Amino acid sequence: MNEDEVLSEFRTSGALLEGHFRLSSGRHSAHYLQCARVLMDAERAGKLARALAQKIPREIRNEIDVVVSPAMGGIIIGHEMGRALGKEAMFLERPDGEFHLRRGFALESGAKVLMVEDVVTTGLSSREAIEAVGREGGEVIAEASLIDRSAGEVDLGVPFFPLVAISFPTYAEDEIPAELAKKPVTKPGSRS
Repeated sequence: MNEDEVLSEFRTSGALLEGHFRLSSGRHSAHYLQCARVLMDAERAGKLARALAQKIPREIRNEIDVVVSPAMGGIIIGHEMGRALGKEAMFLERPDGEFHLRRGFALESGAKVLMVEDVVTTGLSSREAIEAVGREGGEVIAEASLIDRSAGEVDLGVPFFPLVAISFPTYAEDEIPAELAKKPVTKPGSRS
């Protein structure tokens, strides 16, 4: 799938929002991609996951033992990536502000992990999740996400394969343009 086809799926499902948003990263944007909306249709979610799986080079796909994703945003696409790759999928949670595996999930020592996110902006959540996998005994060998909001600028410390890279501008608190600052702020992300 190309960028236009992916964005068409977001528009069709009402998942491409416009306004003033405070992203999970703390940055502000006039655009927000609500992946939960695009993924609520199981057929669409499966189609996006299959397209994303094809972005990962075969040699990396062949090494993957398990798919791990951070809650909340990564759960659905992580599950669908597990299905697309024929691998088990589990997720990390932040019960105390730090990512951990819970619910009986455990990694075998040295397990090769594909980290899967819905959207990556600054990569903070991804890096925290990658560290958590290391503490849990696994090794993240690559990350995949539906959307790379950094437009290819983010460094996760592992190979990164987004379905599309989008360059919607984001702004630090002290850089918000006047026209955006006039709009009421919505915080739709999962990080408080």
